[in-house]
Order: sequence, then C-alpha cells, then structure tokens
Amino acid sequence: MSEETKQKQQEAKEENSEVVEEVFAEEPQVEEQQESDELSQLEEKLNDSENRYLRLRADFDNFRRRVNVESEAKEKYRAQGLITDILPALDNFERALNIEADNDQTKTLLQGMEMVHRSIVEALKKEGVEPIEAVGQEFDPHLHQAVMQIEDENFESNVVVEEFQKGYKLKDRVIRPSMVKVNQ
Repeated sequence: MSEETKQKQQEAKEENSEVVEEVFAEEPQVEEQQESDELSQLEEKLNDSENRYLRLRADFDNFRRRVNVESEAKEKYRAQGLITDILPALDNFERALNIEADNDQTKTLLQGMEMVHRSIVEALKKEGVEPIEAVGQEFDPHLHQAVMQIEDENFESNVVVEEFQKGYKLKDRVIRPSMVKVNQ
C-alpha cells in the first residue's frame, strides 16, 4: 500500500471515530432528554394527584361540618313537630280559662284546668318554647302577623295594639307568629 492510501485510510478512520463519537455523544443527550421529559411528566402527575387529594380532603371536611351542623339543628329542634301539634290545644285551654265561673263546681273545674295548663306551659318551657311578646311592642314582621290595622291616637305608629292569637318561639326559631292588630 502506498503512503497516500494509508493516509486516506487513517483520515477515514479518524472521520469514522469522530462520527461514532458524535453519535455516542448525542445518544446520552437523547437519553438524558427522554429521562428529563419522563421526570417532568411524573412530577406533573404527582402535583395533579396532590391537588386532587387536597380538594377531596377539603370536600370531605366540608361534608363532615355540614353533617354536624345538620345533626345539631335536628337535635336542637327535635320537638318542633310535637310543639306545633300541641299549640292549638294550648290555645283552647287559654280560651276555656277565660270564661267566668258562676258556681263552685265551675270554679273547681277551672282550677283543675289551670293546673293542667300550667304543667303544659312548664313542659314547653323546658323544651325551649317561649311565647312571643306582642301587645305594646313595635310590629316585627318576623315575629308578628298583622291581620288588622287601626288608627288610635293612644298608641304610637307601628305598635301592636291587640293580640288575637299568641305566637311562640322554639329557642331562636319562630314556630308560630303572633296574630295582631297594629296601629298605623
């Protein structure tokens, strides 16, 4: 072989080795790029999972609080249905107690009715039932139901003059508003 051929072969080998080196040099960069992409995708999935977990936990905490509030309200107002059913009977008792006794037998009967009425009122108080004050108070549409209006100079404007039916509250909730007559 001639010197020239040897030199060309040497140059070809050097070129090949440079190409091989470039290929091998690029291969780790490609691998590093792929690993970097995979790593960023995994980090993104992890962040999404963490966000989803935090949202679910917040939703569950809100649900738990809502259930607690509802159960407390249920316990607080558990007697509302019974009280609503008893109020008409209480109204009838009060009407019956307002009759005039003209003999001893009627007086004795009224005394017994007063005792029963008092015990019913006490039982309702223990449950948190309170009558709504009406006469002489300023009209409040949350507590009173106006069924009549009059013009009377003896009373101030927008004041309850007369109560037709007593209203009641259970703790802080109005069970039945008072039916009233209001001064204009």
